[in-house]
Amino acid sequence: MASLRLPAQIVTRGNLNHHNSSPSSSATAASSGRLSWRRSLTLENSIPLFPSSSSSSLNRERSIVVPVTCSAAAVNLAPGTPVRPTSILVVGATGTLGRQIVRRALDEGYDVRCLVRPRPAPADFLRDWGATVVNADLSKPETIPATLVGIHTVIDCATGRPEEPIKTVDWEGKVALIQCAKAMGIQKYVFYSIHNCDKHPEVPLMEIKYCTEKFLQESGLNHITIRLCGFMQGLIGQYAVPILEEKSVWGTDAPTRIAYMDTQDIARLTLIALRNDKINGKLLTFAGPRAWTTQEVITLCERLAGQDANVTTVPVSVLRVTRQLTRFFQWTNDVADRLAFSEVLSSDTVFSVPMTETNSLLGVDQKDMVTLEKYLQDYFSNILKKLKGLKAQSKQSDIYF
Repeated sequence: MASLRLPAQIVTRGNLNHHNSSPSSSATAASSGRLSWRRSLTLENSIPLFPSSSSSSLNRERSIVVPVTCSAAAVNLAPGTPVRPTSILVVGATGTLGRQIVRRALDEGYDVRCLVRPRPAPADFLRDWGATVVNADLSKPETIPATLVGIHTVIDCATGRPEEPIKTVDWEGKVALIQCAKAMGIQKYVFYSIHNCDKHPEVPLMEIKYCTEKFLQESGLNHITIRLCGFMQGLIGQYAVPILEEKSVWGTDAPTRIAYMDTQDIARLTLIALRNDKINGKLLTFAGPRAWTTQEVITLCERLAGQDANVTTVPVSVLRVTRQLTRFFQWTNDVADRLAFSEVLSSDTVFSVPMTETNSLLGVDQKDMVTLEKYLQDYFSNILKKLKGLKAQSKQSDIYF
């Protein structure tokens, strides 16, 4: 039986500051307690992988080798079969962004395979759209290689679940996925990161995103890195629904501004970038037409909903104190890591960039981008129309009964 063997090894050691690899900077990083990684890629004749999530700290030195083989016969693909340029694997296909990537790619004629974790409720909607669904888990690297057979391009939208340690999927899982992609000859890899991740090494999630960017760059894979500011879709559950249900809306007293973007626009621009060879190896940042503060978003939702919000304001100082308290206990470290990200989002920061150069590179018009006003207006118009319909049906029932 022919098999694809992974001739690659990852060794990670915790002595490299992600900004500078000099010994002095490494010592500084270690003494300050900042997360840092030392990464090296070497090709050997063995079939090692880096799957471990058991280490309690990313700063601990570790070199882990696990044998992984991918049988070509098992996936009904003969060795040497040409890979179609239209064959893509979307990782994290059930997520807010991932499902839009899948839908757009299918509409544009791509052959889409979706990597999803085994789950009680199968992702039937992806199959209904015309995609192929394969089960694998980034936290179990031995499940990854078979999903890559016959794939030309990987689009990585995955992120860890809230209940998981951040490093399990977003660092260790991504390292394993990139390593497998390199070993199995994937032609292009698209990675989504966070705007300004290189400026906040004190925040574990942003540190991990930046280190993954560097790791992907060092891997030698043909790649595109896309940094994002925020999704419009996330505002529905955070503000729109609570206002309609007359529940509390949580906000902060910080003037942070975020240029939210419709995930359908992100998907459209991603596919355009994928077809443009001039963008290979580039770092792009996607941002919406305007940056909004939390209070501006709430005010817009109030106006469109036709009712006031019950706003509960959490001072940034409270987030800071809570984060420090959760650092005292090992079982709350992951909570502290996520609070660190919330603290950055609640600071006096602007998550936005001018899109003029990027739009020119991609050949798109800024006027075609959905604005937050239009997005929320469409949402509230549709939902209020449905609510009125339900109310009318209820009144009709009263009459008949």
